[in-house]
Amino acid sequence: MMNIQATLLAAALFCAAGVQAQNEYAEIARLNSLNERVYGIRSMADGEHYTVREGNDIRRYAYATAGEGVSLLPTPAPNLVITDYGFSPDERMILIASGRHPIYRHSYTTQYQLVADGRVQPVLTEAEAPRDASFSPDGSRIVYSDRNDLYVYDIQSRKTRRLTDDGAWNSVINGTTDWVYEEEFGTTRAYAFSPDGTQLAFLRFDESEVPLMEMMRFDGKLYNTAYSFKYPKAGEKNSVVELWVADLASGAKRRIDTGGETDQYIPRIGYTPDGRLWYYRLNRRQNTFEVVLCEPHGAQRVIYEERSQQYVERVDDATITFVDKDRFLVRQESHTGYMHLYLYSIRRGFLAQVTKGPWEVTAVVGTDGKRVWYLSTETSPLRRNLYSVRLDGKEKRRLTTGEGYYTVAPSRGMKYCITTFSNATTPNRVEICDGEGTPVRTLADSRALREELAATRRPVKEFFTFTTERGDTLNAYIVKPRDFDPSKRYPVLLTQYSGPGSQQVADRWSLDWEDALVDKGYIVVSADGRGTGFRGERFKKQTYGRLGALEVEDQLSLARHMAAQPWIDPARIGIYGWSYGGFMATSCALKGLGLFRMAIAVAPVTSWRYYDTIYTEIYNNLPQYNAAGYDENSPIHFARMLDDGKTRLLLIHGTADDNVHFQNTIEMARALNRAGKQYDMMIYPDQNHSMMPDDTHNVRQKMIDYTLEHL
Repeated sequence: MMNIQATLLAAALFCAAGVQAQNEYAEIARLNSLNERVYGIRSMADGEHYTVREGNDIRRYAYATAGEGVSLLPTPAPNLVITDYGFSPDERMILIASGRHPIYRHSYTTQYQLVADGRVQPVLTEAEAPRDASFSPDGSRIVYSDRNDLYVYDIQSRKTRRLTDDGAWNSVINGTTDWVYEEEFGTTRAYAFSPDGTQLAFLRFDESEVPLMEMMRFDGKLYNTAYSFKYPKAGEKNSVVELWVADLASGAKRRIDTGGETDQYIPRIGYTPDGRLWYYRLNRRQNTFEVVLCEPHGAQRVIYEERSQQYVERVDDATITFVDKDRFLVRQESHTGYMHLYLYSIRRGFLAQVTKGPWEVTAVVGTDGKRVWYLSTETSPLRRNLYSVRLDGKEKRRLTTGEGYYTVAPSRGMKYCITTFSNATTPNRVEICDGEGTPVRTLADSRALREELAATRRPVKEFFTFTTERGDTLNAYIVKPRDFDPSKRYPVLLTQYSGPGSQQVADRWSLDWEDALVDKGYIVVSADGRGTGFRGERFKKQTYGRLGALEVEDQLSLARHMAAQPWIDPARIGIYGWSYGGFMATSCALKGLGLFRMAIAVAPVTSWRYYDTIYTEIYNNLPQYNAAGYDENSPIHFARMLDDGKTRLLLIHGTADDNVHFQNTIEMARALNRAGKQYDMMIYPDQNHSMMPDDTHNVRQKMIDYTLEHL
């Protein structure tokens, strides 16, 4: 037995080591906090001013001239927690969402405050759980959702009318989306105003036949409780979605015919500038996409259609951009195999191909009716630059000059834009430019961070390509320790995501937990394998119908490529991934046959049968028609292949993950147990898929510690 003095000394050393270890990710987080951004940018109607959220204030600035800005809240400002805000059409009022009570990843309920006539006052106070509120186009009303029903609030009379009355939890949803639409189509608001503000189109979700998922909640209580919600897993029933239109004055409602097929998706709805209702229609396989226009007399017609043998890339707000009452832009890849812009007419059909070349348009920034501004990969799949071009495809101009990665927030009418630029060696620089890309002034340049990075000679990404044994050339990056010596041998961690259409290898500045390992003498490498994005349709869609086959081959090839380098220790190769990347890390650990000394899988999918309909079926077809694509590459079915004498496997999961359910890790553990395999596990009680905000630091420090111990 150890004596008391020795015990106290050992405890002190243990505590000191723990404090030091905890500082490793804290240092990464500190550096990230110095990477400057501008939050909550909103262009004002004149195109000459913009607003931003600064703490619990909303301030207005001019694009063209520097200044301190003007607070748009009364002084002294009330004690608000500004989550979001929106202006009335005349910009005389502001609707503020104050506080956030999460439902799922994007959705939340909140309390609303109305800023008008120099005062801030609570509104929608009769609502129990209001959400997704917005002004009508004439500014006289606020429409919002409460407990799966839609309501309209008259600002002048302060009276509320209930538009729907059949909303019920786990049964019917009006005007907001169900779980799978929210997660995969990236929207929570499922209503749209007509331009004159008299009509409200909305979606009604009948999810009564969708299977029920029960997620256990513990929350430090004596008795745990089950949180039940509707979650359609691959091949199971989806919500039946209907399109309705309500008259905001009378409350009268009518249903819009969306065709005889009910097992389909309606991802977006809206109105043309001249007031005609339109909606997206997508079949269950997601390989036929239509834009349907509703004429005033009741007739409907398809104004755009796209088909693909595998799938039509997931549609969003920027898939269709209406230019005026007749013309609209389409962003699609089926015609040439690269994502490009096309101009169509409602009356005449196809008009012009606006962009072309062996590169991709990644975002539509805006249009003034004569030109369109867009981001593309024309200089490199790893980079993004801003261009503009006439709608007939002529007079293309590159507007940004930096070699790296731009994101853009445009002004109304494209008079100005706020660009955020970075590359592998340069943290964020935020600038205001005019519509021709000429810099006007700098808003932020991360100077303190740049100076610190230069002073410490922090290692940066170096980009390279390598060719697999099958002849495929993949983009990759490597980060080496600052004192790298090619005569030595280093451990290497492969970090990846690998999901369809994704990208990890990009020329932009970033730091994460892996960079703490570089400080400890490790090398970090990442490669985008087959199936990832921004290299054309053919490269991306190779993985269709067999998720986890080609992607795993490519990561194993990367591991072998690194093992062959004279400065890599081939006995110390690890791999990490989160979500789809967790699926990959688990698969590589099992199929690697001892190639990896360590693997970390966070929130991994372990069978695509457990994941949702929209994401899984677009890339893997329905399990009823492609059972092999679901089972042959499921890690659960080859748990016996784990060489636990050579490979340490760590599974990490939050028990309240409503996205990739804890079920995935439980069933993986069951399979490993049956196969008699040893592995490690870290569980985060009541944490969601991102483990934010409660365990953001803890999970990353855990991965640092685990890697230092086992790799």
